[in-house]
Amino acid sequence: MIRLVREPIDVEAVRRSVEAPGLGGVVVFCGQVRNETGSQITDRLEYEAYEEMALSEMKRIACEAQDRFRAAVAMVHRLGVLLPGETAVVTAAACEHRESAFACCRFLIDALKSDVPIWKKEVGPNGEEWV
Repeated sequence: MIRLVREPIDVEAVRRSVEAPGLGGVVVFCGQVRNETGSQITDRLEYEAYEEMALSEMKRIACEAQDRFRAAVAMVHRLGVLLPGETAVVTAAACEHRESAFACCRFLIDALKSDVPIWKKEVGPNGEEWV
């Protein structure tokens, strides 16, 4: 499950998508919108992506993770306007053991944040800023 969505993310569906009988460790990471960043209040975040390239990069990352960790993986990122408390991104990894599952899930979110062309604008009472 590699997706960009505009509706709320079904975290349980993401988790279920990586389940398999031989994979005993399942780790799910959910990134949620905070109500402040540093000392700045956040009213909302606005996510945009170069969707074709973003999906291509997400698939590349997923393939690398599957090979490196012998894992089943999923990544879903939400686009559009999100309010504090809403889930912006979910990554999931299922591996034979928990150590690999934790490492794989961390790899997925770190690579997604560094390599995938998704941008966010933070909007608050003091203005807005692309981050």
